[in-house]
Amino acid sequence: MGQTDTYYDEEAVAGPGEVGDNNKTVQYVLENTRDAVEEERQLGVREAAKIYPKAMFWSVFFSLGVIMCGYDAQLISSFYALPAFVERYGTYADGATEKTISAAWQSALGMGNPIGQIVGSLCSSWPAERWGRKKVLIACNILIIGFVFIQFFSPNLGVLCAGEILAGLMWGAFVCLAPTYASEVSPVALRGILTAFTNLAFVIGQFIGQGVCAGFVSREDQWAYKAPFALQWLWPVILLAGLPFAPESPWWLVRKGRKDDARKSLARLAWQEGEGLDKALLVIEQTNLLEEELRKTTSFFDCFRGVDLRRTEICAMVYSTQVLCGNPLMGYINYFFTQAGMDPQKAFDMGVGNTAIGFVATCLTFVSLSHFGRRSIYTTGLYLMTVLLFVVAIIDCVPNYDSHSGIMWAQGSLLDVWTFLYQLTVGPLTFVIISEDSSTKLRSRTIAVATAFQAACSIVTTVAVPYMFNPANGNMRGKIGFFFGALSLICATWAYFRIPETKGRTFEEIDIMFERRVPTRKFATYEIFEQ
Repeated sequence: MGQTDTYYDEEAVAGPGEVGDNNKTVQYVLENTRDAVEEERQLGVREAAKIYPKAMFWSVFFSLGVIMCGYDAQLISSFYALPAFVERYGTYADGATEKTISAAWQSALGMGNPIGQIVGSLCSSWPAERWGRKKVLIACNILIIGFVFIQFFSPNLGVLCAGEILAGLMWGAFVCLAPTYASEVSPVALRGILTAFTNLAFVIGQFIGQGVCAGFVSREDQWAYKAPFALQWLWPVILLAGLPFAPESPWWLVRKGRKDDARKSLARLAWQEGEGLDKALLVIEQTNLLEEELRKTTSFFDCFRGVDLRRTEICAMVYSTQVLCGNPLMGYINYFFTQAGMDPQKAFDMGVGNTAIGFVATCLTFVSLSHFGRRSIYTTGLYLMTVLLFVVAIIDCVPNYDSHSGIMWAQGSLLDVWTFLYQLTVGPLTFVIISEDSSTKLRSRTIAVATAFQAACSIVTTVAVPYMFNPANGNMRGKIGFFFGALSLICATWAYFRIPETKGRTFEEIDIMFERRVPTRKFATYEIFEQ
């Protein structure tokens, strides 16, 4: 590799005890990394992509597990409108002439995924810090192969629900590991794009799930729902074939005192040698030095202490907003349209189209992230989505709704626009923000806490939404937009006052700004080196 000694200075990574108090540590780190930080700031997206193609590949590869998470969630909610599934597992409601999946079972099945995610996300952070991101992801893929067997062979809804809970354990781990790894292997210029890919992986999973269900909706045998379950075995096989060759996170290796391994990992992530690698390693070590001085321990309790409480609040609230802003509606879009009187095949086609729109929007995010700030994209999208939810609810109040088929299509079109805005703004930006606003030493635990909060919100909506939609209960149809519109407005107001701008900032700069308690709206213009 060459010329390690030409740039790297062993004295530049002195231990915390040699530096003194926090202010001296901050100044010490800033002086040591000023040139390297400025160079990384000047690196554009295209230049970074040329230097770090391998980092881009492995970041995307780690996110493949999230595809399974999106696929599974979409599968279960789509099955409620799948005739063969309803015929096998459904029951007759009082006075009904056709079978349906009861609201109670819809809630139970829907809760399996988020309940598992709560436990899985919280439990995965410790082994991820103990044994590394790669080994934990390998173990999760081995386990998910077994859990899919439970779903595939489930003789009743109770066993299927158990399979969903167990699979949810792995989904929680995948969702935590993917953005954590992406943020730790990518340069500043690519960090937003690669962490946002986590959301694209979700959308890809949803799109595949919608497409698979649409393809099997006309089948009347058990393979209409068993074949979609069986397809889940594809992704673990792909991941297990490639993960042994993946480089470990250099940030994790530095925290474990494995400097040589960290440098080798950096070399496997970038097309550069010598001084470039040394500067990257220096920034990682100095940022780690800073965090060791600022926080002596790294337990879950530390996520709720001092300045980290603010960072945890931001991550948890941003992630929970994915649920509170109305996204659960999209999971029930097929059921929504069938209950409104649409033919099942057309309902599934509408669902596939809606997911395809989300896919295009998420891809466009990669462009917007290069030109606009995280805060402006997130808040603007959230306010526009709030307006659309209220419009969907208002037009549902038109007298004689059932006799106006055009209203149904109008609502469908508005929900398509809502999906486009969500997948362009709130959806992908969530993973960017939680990866950047969490500290490097507490990142896996902070993201785990945020995932648990989001999953807890999902449990509440999973219980409530089926009863709101079900004709035998709330039968709210589009009026559910009033409920989610109000929640979305609260989230948008919070976001305006609490989400800072971190575009173009290194982890070192973000740590320092939070430590200095820089006001939210001054993050974008704050000059680290002039203070």
